[in-house]
Amino acid sequence: MIDKTNLPPCPVETTLMLIGDKWKVLILRDLRSGTKRFGELKKSVTGISQKVLTSNLRDMEENGLVTREVFPEVPPKVEYTLTELGLSMSPILDAMAKWGEEFKKSCK
Repeated sequence: MIDKTNLPPCPVETTLMLIGDKWKVLILRDLRSGTKRFGELKKSVTGISQKVLTSNLRDMEENGLVTREVFPEVPPKVEYTLTELGLSMSPILDAMAKWGEEFKKSCK
């Protein structure tokens, strides 16, 4: 969990502390369309292991980006949803997508 009382002076560094790894960005991307179960995220975030997905989701939950809801069923059903804080990162993801598209065009 990020120590909110000891944040770096640079706001970019603060943002990177929250989403500075590719898996977190891809998890945010996939949750923007709505609540997803763990298995759905595992399928949509290509290449991520179950252990890494679990670790990233826990970290994102601790930092207030996602909520986790467990349903008392057999087998257990767990759903993840973006919080308001997580949703507020949408403009960042939109800018990354736009930049990526422009870059891909320049490579042709």
